Amino acid sequence: MSAAYRDAGSFRDPSGSVSVVNGHVYRTVMPAAAADHDSVRRTGILEELAGRGWVIEERRVDKAAAGSAGGPASYVVEHPKLAFISYPYEWCFHALKDAALLHLDVHLHCLDRGITLCDASAYNIQFQGPSPVFIDTLSFRPYRDGEIWVGHRQFCDQFVNPLLLRALLGIPHNAWYRGSIEGIPVQHLANALPFRSKLSWNAMKHVVLQAAFERLSTKRRVPGAMKEIRLPRSSFRAMLTGLRSWLDSLQTPNGEETVWRRYAEDNSYRDEEAQKKAQFVSAFAGATRPALLWDLGCNTAEYSKVALRAGAALAIGFDFDACAIERAYAMARAQSLNLLPLNVDITNPSPSQGWAQHERKGLSERGPADALLALALVHHLAIAKNVPLSYVVDWLVGLARSGVIEFVQKDDPMVRELLRFREDIFPDYSEENFKHALSARARIHKVERISATGRTLYWFERT
Repeated sequence: MSAAYRDAGSFRDPSGSVSVVNGHVYRTVMPAAAADHDSVRRTGILEELAGRGWVIEERRVDKAAAGSAGGPASYVVEHPKLAFISYPYEWCFHALKDAALLHLDVHLHCLDRGITLCDASAYNIQFQGPSPVFIDTLSFRPYRDGEIWVGHRQFCDQFVNPLLLRALLGIPHNAWYRGSIEGIPVQHLANALPFRSKLSWNAMKHVVLQAAFERLSTKRRVPGAMKEIRLPRSSFRAMLTGLRSWLDSLQTPNGEETVWRRYAEDNSYRDEEAQKKAQFVSAFAGATRPALLWDLGCNTAEYSKVALRAGAALAIGFDFDACAIERAYAMARAQSLNLLPLNVDITNPSPSQGWAQHERKGLSERGPADALLALALVHHLAIAKNVPLSYVVDWLVGLARSGVIEFVQKDDPMVRELLRFREDIFPDYSEENFKHALSARARIHKVERISATGRTLYWFERT
């Protein structure tokens, strides 16, 4: 029996939808979109952009390959299957910025060839490691002389406004974006921006005026002539170029610092203990060679890097610390690591949401991983977050077939710090109870004590 399902995130597009059949990804091209898509394909632009790594590859296949979804389609194309799907509300500032710049680069390159994009959804971008790639080939269609940028408002909501929230106000976009799912409405950002920021020409053009037009539209006072506006291609291109230059200049505020940003330098390990930890992780990754590794509570993702260099194919890091994730993302880009660090609080991870709570998948639905790292994490969940130790172990073991979990003793300096201003209400937090819970769910392959305070690494394989 074939394993087939239609991707729940592609149902809104009447031009076509995405289905997965036996691990292969197929996109239907419906009759209403076939002529435009054929015109785009004939220019060779999709192959050219795929060659640059900007756009996902596609190849035409028999309609039967897509199963029942292929029946009403004019034809079907196949895409490579991505190892992991992430969402804009999980990306750090610079990942969202890189995705925005890629979107504009693709559009500018296409516009010079008589092609435009019919929308500007951030969900049309995915990441392969730290590199963004455009995945919706049905967004391309022939440019019509004089047309305006129909995706401008969407681009502002889903790229510009979230970036400005952090760059101008110092507020990470992630929680707000996750709550709205479609980005940050221009009216909300316009209300939040200080008066001085609104005086910038770029903010005026892309935020303040957009908000004003929205108010007019809501009150049905938009002049009919606005619907007949024509924009020369040169002006269209200048708009995209100017927007790209502005977004490229945005940075996070200077001096941002959080508890875990300097973890790699300030943790309680001595150098030789950190080396033991790295050697253990390296041995684990070299033996298991996971195609997909999740690093939970990754901080700056130093141990993701160790695992990748030892044999892991792709690492996804998760941490709630925006600054640590920015640092990890910068490292992945600079060192060409197949690593994607995401801003995710694993005590409150991304849920299944959107239409019928299926449109965007929750974190657990995007697993299981082949392997996981949970280093210096258990005590934060069990003591700082009051999650029972057995719950922590059950959840971790359920996420991957094998992994490395670090147990930190209650008299460790880091745990004592967590308990300094609160009552110790955790009598069940002990290595004996941890080992008992882990043994009930998995086979313990190897154990190694790596610090004088009793920090211990457990290599498990799920039974």
